Amino acid sequence: MTDDATAENNSADRRDFLKSLTMAGLTACLATQSAMVSAAAPPAGGQPSPSPFGRLGAAAAGPDRPKIAMLVHPDFVLQDLLGPLTVFNLLRCETHLVWKNREPVMTEVGLPITPTTAFRDCPTNLDVLFAPGGLPGTIAAMEDPEVLQFFRDQGRTARYVTSVCTGSLLLGAAGLLRGYKATSHWAVRDYLPLMGATTVNDRVVHDRNRITGGGVTAGIDFGLTLAALLRSQEEAQGIQLIIEYAPAPPFNAGTPETAPKSVLDRIVASGAPRNERARQTAMRVGATLKG
Repeated sequence: MTDDATAENNSADRRDFLKSLTMAGLTACLATQSAMVSAAAPPAGGQPSPSPFGRLGAAAAGPDRPKIAMLVHPDFVLQDLLGPLTVFNLLRCETHLVWKNREPVMTEVGLPITPTTAFRDCPTNLDVLFAPGGLPGTIAAMEDPEVLQFFRDQGRTARYVTSVCTGSLLLGAAGLLRGYKATSHWAVRDYLPLMGATTVNDRVVHDRNRITGGGVTAGIDFGLTLAALLRSQEEAQGIQLIIEYAPAPPFNAGTPETAPKSVLDRIVASGAPRNERARQTAMRVGATLKG
Protein backbone atom coordinates (compact mmCIF):
# COMPACT_ATOMS: atom_id res chain seq x y z
CA MET A 1 0.00 0.00 0.00
CA THR A 2 1.36 3.43 -0.94
CA ASP A 3 1.92 6.17 1.61
CA ASP A 4 -0.92 8.20 0.04
CA ALA A 5 -3.32 5.26 0.33
CA THR A 6 -2.30 4.66 3.94
CA ALA A 7 -2.85 8.34 4.78
CA GLU A 8 -6.25 8.29 3.09
CA ASN A 9 -7.29 5.18 5.05
CA ASN A 10 -6.10 6.74 8.31
CA SER A 11 -8.05 9.90 7.52
CA ALA A 12 -11.20 7.88 6.84
CA ASP A 13 -10.71 5.98 10.07
CA ARG A 14 -10.44 9.26 11.98
CA ARG A 15 -13.60 10.61 10.34
CA ASP A 16 -15.49 7.43 11.23
CA PHE A 17 -14.19 7.60 14.80
CA LEU A 18 -15.18 11.27 15.20
CA LYS A 19 -18.61 10.56 13.71
CA SER A 20 -19.23 7.69 16.13
CA LEU A 21 -17.96 9.80 19.02
CA THR A 22 -20.28 12.67 18.08
CA MET A 23 -23.29 10.36 17.80
CA ALA A 24 -22.46 8.75 21.12
CA GLY A 25 -22.20 12.15 22.77
CA LEU A 26 -25.48 13.31 21.25
CA THR A 27 -27.23 10.11 22.38
CA ALA A 28 -25.88 10.53 25.90
CA CYS A 29 -26.96 14.20 25.98
CA LEU A 30 -30.49 13.37 24.86
CA ALA A 31 -30.73 10.52 27.34
CA THR A 32 -29.60 12.79 30.16
CA GLN A 33 -32.10 15.49 29.18
CA SER A 34 -34.88 12.91 28.97
CA ALA A 35 -34.00 11.60 32.42
CA MET A 36 -33.99 15.13 33.88
CA VAL A 37 -37.35 15.96 32.37
CA SER A 38 -38.82 12.66 33.59
CA ALA A 39 -37.53 13.38 37.07
CA ALA A 40 -39.28 16.76 37.08
CA ALA A 41 -42.52 15.44 35.58
CA PRO A 42 -45.38 14.71 37.96
CA PRO A 43 -45.87 11.10 39.03
CA ALA A 44 -48.49 8.89 37.41
CA GLY A 45 -51.95 8.60 38.88
CA GLY A 46 -54.36 11.38 38.03
CA GLN A 47 -51.60 13.68 36.78
CA PRO A 48 -51.12 14.87 33.18
CA SER A 49 -50.01 12.05 30.88
CA PRO A 50 -46.71 12.48 29.03
CA SER A 51 -46.72 14.10 25.61
CA PRO A 52 -44.01 15.48 23.34
CA PHE A 53 -42.62 18.81 24.46
CA GLY A 54 -42.86 21.82 22.20
CA ARG A 55 -46.51 21.40 21.28
CA LEU A 56 -48.62 24.53 21.45
CA GLY A 57 -52.30 25.34 21.09
CA ALA A 58 -54.94 22.64 20.87
CA ALA A 59 -52.27 20.04 20.02
CA ALA A 60 -51.01 20.28 23.61
CA ALA A 61 -54.39 19.54 25.20
CA GLY A 62 -54.64 16.67 27.64
CA PRO A 63 -56.26 15.66 30.91
CA ASP A 64 -55.55 18.00 33.81
CA ARG A 65 -53.24 20.23 31.78
CA PRO A 66 -53.39 23.91 32.81
CA LYS A 67 -54.86 26.02 30.00
CA ILE A 68 -52.81 29.13 29.30
CA ALA A 69 -53.35 31.97 26.82
CA MET A 70 -50.27 34.11 26.12
CA LEU A 71 -50.83 37.24 24.06
CA VAL A 72 -48.45 37.81 21.14
CA HIS A 73 -48.91 41.32 19.74
CA PRO A 74 -46.71 43.27 17.29
CA ASP A 75 -43.51 44.63 18.86
CA PHE A 76 -43.74 42.55 22.03
CA VAL A 77 -40.46 41.64 23.76
CA LEU A 78 -39.58 38.07 22.87
CA GLN A 79 -37.84 37.36 26.17
CA ASP A 80 -40.99 38.36 28.07
CA LEU A 81 -42.70 35.41 26.39
CA LEU A 82 -39.87 32.88 26.23
CA GLY A 83 -39.00 32.88 29.93
CA PRO A 84 -42.48 31.89 31.12
CA LEU A 85 -43.11 29.72 28.03
CA THR A 86 -40.02 27.63 28.81
CA VAL A 87 -41.39 26.97 32.29
CA PHE A 88 -44.90 26.22 31.01
CA ASN A 89 -43.50 23.81 28.42
CA LEU A 90 -41.66 21.82 31.08
CA LEU A 91 -44.81 21.94 33.19
CA ARG A 92 -46.69 20.31 30.27
CA CYS A 93 -49.36 22.95 29.89
CA GLU A 94 -51.85 23.55 27.11
CA THR A 95 -50.42 26.88 25.99
CA HIS A 96 -52.08 29.04 23.34
CA LEU A 97 -50.23 31.93 21.69
CA VAL A 98 -53.15 34.23 20.97
CA TRP A 99 -53.72 37.17 18.66
CA LYS A 100 -56.52 38.56 16.50
CA ASN A 101 -55.64 36.11 13.75
CA ARG A 102 -52.96 33.52 13.03
CA GLU A 103 -50.74 35.72 10.87
CA PRO A 104 -47.14 36.03 12.16
CA VAL A 105 -46.40 39.04 14.35
CA MET A 106 -43.00 40.69 14.57
CA THR A 107 -41.12 40.86 17.86
CA GLU A 108 -38.80 43.64 18.93
CA VAL A 109 -35.72 41.61 17.90
CA GLY A 110 -36.98 41.07 14.36
CA LEU A 111 -38.03 37.44 14.77
CA PRO A 112 -41.63 36.69 13.77
CA ILE A 113 -43.84 34.57 16.02
CA THR A 114 -46.86 32.76 14.60
CA PRO A 115 -49.91 32.69 16.88
CA THR A 116 -51.42 29.27 17.43
CA THR A 117 -54.91 30.49 18.27
CA ALA A 118 -57.11 33.40 17.20
CA PHE A 119 -59.01 35.30 19.88
CA ARG A 120 -62.32 33.81 18.74
CA ASP A 121 -60.97 30.24 19.07
CA CYS A 122 -59.31 30.62 22.46
CA PRO A 123 -60.63 28.32 25.21
CA THR A 124 -62.55 29.93 28.04
CA ASN A 125 -62.12 29.41 31.79
CA LEU A 126 -58.35 29.67 31.43
CA ASP A 127 -55.95 28.82 34.21
CA VAL A 128 -53.65 31.66 33.13
CA LEU A 129 -54.27 34.77 31.03
CA PHE A 130 -50.94 36.45 30.21
CA ALA A 131 -49.76 39.73 28.66
CA PRO A 132 -46.09 40.25 27.70
CA GLY A 133 -44.39 43.63 27.53
CA GLY A 134 -42.76 45.67 24.82
CA LEU A 135 -43.70 49.31 25.28
CA PRO A 136 -44.54 50.40 21.70
CA GLY A 137 -46.78 47.35 21.26
CA THR A 138 -48.23 47.75 24.74
CA ILE A 139 -49.16 51.38 24.09
CA ALA A 140 -50.97 50.38 20.89
CA ALA A 141 -52.77 47.51 22.62
CA MET A 142 -53.90 49.75 25.50
CA GLU A 143 -56.27 51.53 23.10
CA ASP A 144 -57.14 48.61 20.85
CA PRO A 145 -60.82 47.73 21.46
CA GLU A 146 -60.46 44.15 20.22
CA VAL A 147 -57.50 43.39 22.48
CA LEU A 148 -59.10 45.07 25.50
CA GLN A 149 -62.38 43.19 25.00
CA PHE A 150 -60.54 39.87 24.76
CA PHE A 151 -58.78 40.54 28.07
CA ARG A 152 -61.95 41.73 29.78
CA ASP A 153 -63.89 38.68 28.66
CA GLN A 154 -61.18 36.17 29.53
CA GLY A 155 -60.22 38.02 32.71
CA ARG A 156 -63.69 37.44 34.19
CA THR A 157 -63.18 33.67 34.37
CA ALA A 158 -59.40 33.14 34.31
CA ARG A 159 -57.95 31.54 37.41
CA TYR A 160 -54.91 33.86 37.23
CA VAL A 161 -54.66 37.17 35.34
CA THR A 162 -51.00 37.88 34.74
CA SER A 163 -48.30 39.88 32.97
CA VAL A 164 -44.59 40.51 32.69
CA CYS A 165 -42.88 43.86 32.15
CA THR A 166 -45.09 46.55 30.57
CA GLY A 167 -47.83 43.98 30.00
CA SER A 168 -49.31 45.14 33.30
CA LEU A 169 -50.17 48.47 31.62
CA LEU A 170 -52.38 46.49 29.25
CA LEU A 171 -54.05 44.72 32.17
CA GLY A 172 -54.61 48.12 33.72
CA ALA A 173 -56.10 49.50 30.51
CA ALA A 174 -58.55 46.59 30.44
CA GLY A 175 -59.65 47.49 33.97
CA LEU A 176 -58.19 44.29 35.41
CA LEU A 177 -55.90 45.88 38.01
CA ARG A 178 -58.31 48.28 39.71
CA GLY A 179 -57.93 47.73 43.43
CA TYR A 180 -54.95 45.35 43.00
CA LYS A 181 -51.27 45.61 43.82
CA ALA A 182 -49.04 45.19 40.78
CA THR A 183 -45.62 45.83 39.29
CA SER A 184 -44.16 46.53 35.87
CA HIS A 185 -40.90 47.56 34.25
CA TRP A 186 -39.26 50.13 36.52
CA ALA A 187 -39.52 52.87 33.88
CA VAL A 188 -43.33 52.78 33.76
CA ARG A 189 -44.60 51.10 36.93
CA ASP A 190 -45.52 54.46 38.48
CA TYR A 191 -48.18 54.83 35.77
CA LEU A 192 -50.21 51.91 37.14
CA PRO A 193 -52.07 54.06 39.72
CA LEU A 194 -53.45 56.12 36.81
CA MET A 195 -55.53 53.01 36.04
CA GLY A 196 -56.50 52.13 39.58
CA ALA A 197 -53.64 49.85 40.68
CA THR A 198 -51.24 50.16 43.60
CA THR A 199 -47.59 50.03 42.56
CA VAL A 200 -45.27 47.63 44.37
CA ASN A 201 -41.54 47.62 43.66
CA ASP A 202 -41.01 43.85 43.68
CA ARG A 203 -39.80 41.42 41.05
CA VAL A 204 -43.05 39.43 41.20
CA VAL A 205 -46.24 40.71 42.85
CA HIS A 206 -49.03 38.29 43.75
CA ASP A 207 -52.29 39.87 44.89
CA ARG A 208 -55.18 37.38 45.02
CA ASN A 209 -55.46 36.07 41.46
CA ARG A 210 -53.38 38.85 39.88
CA ILE A 211 -49.70 38.04 39.32
CA THR A 212 -47.43 40.60 37.68
CA GLY A 213 -43.71 40.45 36.97
CA GLY A 214 -41.13 43.18 36.58
CA GLY A 215 -39.06 43.85 33.49
CA VAL A 216 -38.05 41.20 30.94
CA THR A 217 -35.85 38.76 32.92
CA ALA A 218 -38.39 38.69 35.75
CA GLY A 219 -40.41 36.46 33.41
CA ILE A 220 -38.56 33.38 34.66
CA ASP A 221 -39.23 34.28 38.31
CA PHE A 222 -42.84 34.85 37.33
CA GLY A 223 -43.05 31.51 35.51
CA LEU A 224 -41.61 29.58 38.44
CA THR A 225 -43.99 31.34 40.84
CA LEU A 226 -46.92 30.19 38.70
CA ALA A 227 -45.51 26.67 38.38
CA ALA A 228 -45.59 26.32 42.17
CA LEU A 229 -49.18 27.56 42.26
CA LEU A 230 -50.38 25.39 39.38
CA ARG A 231 -48.63 22.20 40.54
CA SER A 232 -46.25 22.29 43.51
CA GLN A 233 -43.19 24.00 44.89
CA GLU A 234 -41.16 20.83 44.41
CA GLU A 235 -42.02 20.65 40.72
CA ALA A 236 -41.20 24.33 40.27
CA GLN A 237 -37.84 23.70 41.92
CA GLY A 238 -37.23 20.79 39.55
CA ILE A 239 -37.85 23.06 36.56
CA GLN A 240 -35.55 25.70 38.03
CA LEU A 241 -32.83 23.07 38.26
CA ILE A 242 -33.39 21.82 34.70
CA ILE A 243 -33.05 25.31 33.23
CA GLU A 244 -30.16 26.05 35.64
CA TYR A 245 -31.72 29.29 36.77
CA ALA A 246 -29.15 30.62 39.23
CA PRO A 247 -28.59 34.26 38.25
CA ALA A 248 -25.11 35.66 38.78
CA PRO A 249 -24.94 38.82 36.64
CA PRO A 250 -21.53 40.31 35.84
CA PHE A 251 -22.66 43.78 36.97
CA ASN A 252 -24.88 45.09 39.75
CA ALA A 253 -26.74 47.48 37.45
CA GLY A 254 -30.08 45.73 37.01
CA THR A 255 -32.25 48.21 38.93
CA PRO A 256 -32.38 52.01 39.16
CA GLU A 257 -31.24 51.71 42.77
CA THR A 258 -28.04 49.82 41.93
CA ALA A 259 -27.08 51.14 38.48
CA PRO A 260 -24.39 53.86 38.27
CA LYS A 261 -25.99 57.29 38.06
CA SER A 262 -24.44 58.02 34.67
CA VAL A 263 -25.95 54.81 33.26
CA LEU A 264 -29.36 55.48 34.80
CA ASP A 265 -29.43 59.06 33.52
CA ARG A 266 -28.56 57.95 29.99
CA ILE A 267 -31.22 55.22 29.89
CA VAL A 268 -33.88 57.49 31.36
CA ALA A 269 -33.11 60.23 28.83
CA SER A 270 -33.14 57.87 25.86
CA GLY A 271 -36.51 56.38 26.86
CA ALA A 272 -38.20 59.63 27.90
CA PRO A 273 -40.31 60.27 24.74
CA ARG A 274 -41.63 56.71 24.63
CA ASN A 275 -42.30 56.62 28.36
CA GLU A 276 -44.19 59.91 28.12
CA ARG A 277 -46.42 58.40 25.44
CA ALA A 278 -47.13 55.55 27.83
CA ARG A 279 -48.00 57.98 30.62
CA GLN A 280 -50.34 59.97 28.40
CA THR A 281 -52.03 56.77 27.23
CA ALA A 282 -52.44 55.55 30.81
CA MET A 283 -54.00 58.90 31.74
CA ARG A 284 -56.50 58.73 28.87
CA VAL A 285 -57.43 55.13 29.58
CA GLY A 286 -57.60 55.75 33.30
CA ALA A 287 -60.06 58.59 32.77
CA THR A 288 -62.43 56.28 30.87
CA LEU A 289 -62.20 53.62 33.60
CA LYS A 290 -63.32 56.14 36.21
CA GLY A 291 -66.29 57.18 34.09
